[in-house]
Amino acid sequence: MKFTTSDHIKLDFTDEGDGQPVLLLSGIGSYREIWAPTVQFLLNAGYRVINLDARNQGASQRTLKGRRMSRHALDVKELLDWLEVHDVVGIGNSMGASTLFAYASLFDSQRFSAFVDVDQSPKMISDETWSFGFKNLTWENFPAVLKLPMGSATVTPVSEEVRTSVQAARQARPYDTEQNYACLVDHAFQDWRDVLLRLPIPLLVIAGEKSPYFNPQFAAATAQLAPQGQAQIVKAAGHIVMAEQPAQFNEALSTFLQDLDKKQTHRSVPVM
Repeated sequence: MKFTTSDHIKLDFTDEGDGQPVLLLSGIGSYREIWAPTVQFLLNAGYRVINLDARNQGASQRTLKGRRMSRHALDVKELLDWLEVHDVVGIGNSMGASTLFAYASLFDSQRFSAFVDVDQSPKMISDETWSFGFKNLTWENFPAVLKLPMGSATVTPVSEEVRTSVQAARQARPYDTEQNYACLVDHAFQDWRDVLLRLPIPLLVIAGEKSPYFNPQFAAATAQLAPQGQAQIVKAAGHIVMAEQPAQFNEALSTFLQDLDKKQTHRSVPVM
């Protein structure tokens, strides 16, 4: 499906199922096909799944406009407004999680009931205030080091089905690393810790035990920032947790969603 933003960029997304909506957001340079195991799990569990390709990624339009986190957040707002959905569970991997934090920074928690951060530290530049940044990224080598190859994001191979699907999508619409470099720089520059301190909705932070990008202990440190934060480390997973270890990821997600449903049901029952 296609949606046109206020700055006239066409974004591509899928919208399947019924029930409470869940929004899936991929990392920078990724494709929505990477979420296939999560999509199937959520559909089987009775959720409505909205899976979005960010601008300059996947099947969405390539553009020099809006290569920053604030615009990515506005894209999400405009899509959700257009779809007229509420109580959305936002699940973001890597930059997808940062997009959710940018949304909360700009629009509070409008239309969202919970966030799930999949292997994304709220601050990617390590310094004296935060030691859980991206690889060896510091103020001394920022942003030059971002020009270097990042290396493999995974430590456990994804399924053949997912790999084939992502490869086909990449071949059909290649990602231009150089053109979207400005977005990577903006993404890496951000510090979302102050946003998490006042986040009014539940937050689940899932880290890959063997993530090549982040020390998995960032998950607990990040969850402690949020009033309703919790953390989990998935064993034998790298950065793309949901595709590398789908069974473990879906189990953690299921527990979180069940607890969320109980809280929402409790709030909806009037006190006598």
